[in-house]
Parts: sequence; structure tokens; C-alpha cells
Amino acid sequence: MTKNFGSLIIDLQGTELQADEKELLQHPLVGGLIFFSRNYQDSEQLAALVRSVRQGLNKPFLIMVDQEGGRVQRFRDGFTRIPPAAVYGQAYDANPELGLQLAEAGGWLMAHELVSKGIDLSLAPILDLSKGVSSVIGDRAFHRDVKTATQLAGAYIEGMKAAGMAATGKHFPGHGSVAPDSHKELPVDHRSYEEVAEEDLQPFIHFINANIPALMTAHILFPTIDKMPVSFSHYWLQEVLRQQLRYKGVVMSDDLDMKGAALGGDYADRMQLARAAGCDIILLCNNRPAVIQVLDRVPAASNMLDEQKFDLLRARFPAAQQSPSEKDVWAKKREFLLQHCATA
Repeated sequence: MTKNFGSLIIDLQGTELQADEKELLQHPLVGGLIFFSRNYQDSEQLAALVRSVRQGLNKPFLIMVDQEGGRVQRFRDGFTRIPPAAVYGQAYDANPELGLQLAEAGGWLMAHELVSKGIDLSLAPILDLSKGVSSVIGDRAFHRDVKTATQLAGAYIEGMKAAGMAATGKHFPGHGSVAPDSHKELPVDHRSYEEVAEEDLQPFIHFINANIPALMTAHILFPTIDKMPVSFSHYWLQEVLRQQLRYKGVVMSDDLDMKGAALGGDYADRMQLARAAGCDIILLCNNRPAVIQVLDRVPAASNMLDEQKFDLLRARFPAAQQSPSEKDVWAKKREFLLQHCATA
């Protein structure tokens, strides 16, 4: 019999699991949590926090973090400083083989270090293009050129996969062509579908065909295409993503507390609109009253994630303590990456 898991991802306040937070995590609608910098003190504390979460729950549970590299790396001291994706693109321009090798090493190191601490996912990589328009994307994108960005993202994903972590491509259908930051406002892109599909959508199409496990939606409104932002759009998530592109993996919303998601109404409405549009997993972070509103008003039974999709995202955790050979691989990849990349 297929099991179901909660579709809501929430956050914690500090470096230790509090009693009220443990109660929230036990709610059937909650299927995971996402860490931020405030949840991290050092690697030992992080390992203890992960243990307290997993041992305190009577259900499988996803733990995730944004650890792309560069300015989006929540855990720093005690972890390898992963460069922003643009560094791999710059290396590729000078030496394509080196750029791809660095991207693979970066993806492997990032994923390996998290999986070794009991964390399932880093929400990466960025599949947006570096068009010099979006400051919130900026150097998080691999490259301006579609083919180059796709090759580099592919190498990064291969590194993640080899380390036991599933990839989450973001932000569908592409955030690189709009200037506003969706954390602060709703970006509006007036292009036609054909214009979006010509470039921005291409990396997503490539990785959909390669069976990428998860995609994250963008809080962007394309008014000439649909009246709703992508995260709440049946057209984008059902007609385009599921039917036209035949995507079978997990669709994850970006954080519904972002200003770009405000068009969806209050928080319970936002979750139900996003789920109805086609989001399998909902992120709601940095707003505890909003989480409580959702848990009070959104029925868990009709907002679950099936076991098959849940399993796509679970990390392949090592059976025992890290072996000497794994430590040697880690040391060599780390030395290679730091030798060629400025990671300050």
C-alpha cells in the first residue's frame, strides 16, 4: 500500500529543537524542514540538531537547506566554501574541460558534506540564465549561454548524484530575465510564451528530459501568458510542465512567505492555490503565525505527497561512518576546487 507524507516544509527558530517545534513537526501536513544560517553554530551542533529531529519523529522526514555556494551558503565554518555557479562558467570560458570538472567537484563536495550530516537536500542548482538583468540571481547562474549553462549544471548535478543527493532545478520557467527580487515584490515578465521558451525554458526542458528529480517554481507573473504567477498557475504547472513537457518529478514551490507570492491571498489560501495548480511540496518559512494558520485551516488528508515522489528526494545516506577512501576523495576534490576557485 502506498504511503503518504506531508507536503509542507517549515523552519526552526534556533540551534536546538524546541518543544513547540517538535509538536509542529509531528503534524501530518508537515513533511520536512529547511535550515537557515540561524540554525547553524558548528558541524557538531548541526549533527546533534538533525539527530534530535529525526529521532523525535515517528515518520520519514525531509531535511533541506540552501547550500548552492557563494552568497547562498547557509553553513560556512566547518564546511567547504563552495563558489558561486558563475565561477564555473568563467573557468569554462577559458578551459571547458576544467570548468566542467570544477562544477562536478563543487556539486559533489556540497552534497557529500550535507549528506554526511544527515541532510537530504540542498535546493540546487540554479537553471536560470545569467542575463545581467536579475540581481537576485546574478552570479548564482552558471552562464548566459544556454548550452554552456546546461552543460555546467549537468556536471554539478552529476556530482550531487554521486554523493547521494537529488537535484532541485530552479526557478521554473526561468528567473534570469526579470530585475525585481521576488522576495520583495512580484516580478512581471511581459514576454510571450515563445520568447520565454526560446532561451530561459531550454535548460529546464533539457533536465526534464533527463528526469531531474525536482523543480522549484518561480514567483513570476507572465501576464501575456497567464493571469496567475507561476507558483499558482494551472497553465504553467499542468498544461506546460506536466502535459506538454511530460514532467514526472516533484514540483516544489518557492517560499510562500515571499512578497512575490502575495497575490495568492492569505497563507492558507496560498498553499491551497499552489497545491491546486500543481505544486507537490510547499515551502513556508520565517513566519510562524503563517505556519500555524496553514496547519489550522488546510486539511492534511487532501494535501499529501505520495511515497514515490517522497522517495525521489530522500538522500542516500552512508550505512556507516565515512570510510578512509571517501575521506581521500573529499580531500582531493576539495583541494582541486579551492586551488582553482576564489571562494571568499
